[in-house]
Amino acid sequence: MNNPATIDDVQKLLSEAGYVCGRPLATVVFLSLKLGRPLFLEGEAGVGKTEIAKALALMLGRRLIRLQCYEGLDAASAVYEWNFPAQMIAIRTAEAQGNADREVLQRELFGPDYLVERPLLQAMRPDEHGAPVLLIDELDRTDEPFEAFLLEALSDFQVTIPELGTIKAPEPPIVILTSNRTREVHDALKRRCLYHWVDYPDFAREVEILHAREPGVAETLSREIVAFVQALRTEDIFKKPGVAETIDWAKCLLALDVVDLSPEVISDTLGAILKYQDDIAKIQGSEAARLLKDAKATLEPG
Repeated sequence: MNNPATIDDVQKLLSEAGYVCGRPLATVVFLSLKLGRPLFLEGEAGVGKTEIAKALALMLGRRLIRLQCYEGLDAASAVYEWNFPAQMIAIRTAEAQGNADREVLQRELFGPDYLVERPLLQAMRPDEHGAPVLLIDELDRTDEPFEAFLLEALSDFQVTIPELGTIKAPEPPIVILTSNRTREVHDALKRRCLYHWVDYPDFAREVEILHAREPGVAETLSREIVAFVQALRTEDIFKKPGVAETIDWAKCLLALDVVDLSPEVISDTLGAILKYQDDIAKIQGSEAARLLKDAKATLEPG
């Protein structure tokens, strides 16, 4: 489909794709689509940055291409590689058949049939459904040389393969970059993008998100879950739970047929929302009971 005509359309279509967002985020998504600018999303892990790209691809009916970043990622790994095993088989077959024309063989070996396309090259290819959504996820895990390469690639939306030449996107992909801010990303790259900080949602919006993602969870339990998770985020723990953990916990409680939170249920299922043993040990028992009491107090009228 075509890009949404208004900010309200973005908000509505994202909601239909399962992503509940506020107007500021809908605005920056709208501007990114309207201006053809990459969108850079920063925030804590689990707040829904990656889900934005997934919902955007679903909303627009476009292909989602994901480049998962990691330490040591280089340009070649992000763009392409040659199918070395297939090349070796072709060489041995040519030798067995007595094919001595090395120039012809070399052209064949470094041609499209032996090219393995990685996400950045895939995103440059034409698509009958329109330019794909390119998700460059957790950019902060890479290093500065890769950032510099990415800056160039996003400037011209083209890549160069020495054996094949330069490949330019007929239509620039819709680019979403995310960062958990484990380190600062270079300003030069940020300047190429529109920026938005994705924060933890407030109580009402997190309940709305939970309803959208897990409609089978009862209203009372949904409110208790969100109130407890939000109280947990105020504690001095190593890794605060994100919205993803809220949803995962709700799924677990639904599977256990829980209708009302209790300290015992919380202690038994803390592994769904906390991922470090020190955090779990700190919250179990009386601390869980205290937090639950405080959370339920916020839900009482008046």
